Amino acid sequence: QVQLVESGGGLVQPGGSLRLSCAGSGRTFSRYAMGWFRQAPGKEREFVAAVGWSGGSTYYASSVKGRFAVSRDNAKNTVYLQMNSLKPEDTAVYYCAAGRVGSRTDDYDYWGQGTQVTVSS
Repeated sequence: QVQLVESGGGLVQPGGSLRLSCAGSGRTFSRYAMGWFRQAPGKEREFVAAVGWSGGSTYYASSVKGRFAVSRDNAKNTVYLQMNSLKPEDTAVYYCAAGRVGSRTDDYDYWGQGTQVTVSS
């Protein structure tokens, strides 16, 4: 069982940066791949990025590649999403999830409650 809590969301101007954190509980955190998804109003939840259990492998949606960076610190049971050059279309609730590496919601077993990111001037 893994419990996940996201933090770091907020309001930022276009072109700005935010770093999201996802703190996990449980001794098995390091066994899971971790993913970030987002959901905008009226849209389906979509894949953003993922990182393998060791942190050595990372994966990104084409819409964020080159702007976002995912990383993890297993000693702290925490995964991060550094978001740079933010655009209004990045506005969404961001969720972290634990499971196996993949871009589908079905690949992940545990989910956080989400944190709101709003990009607006």
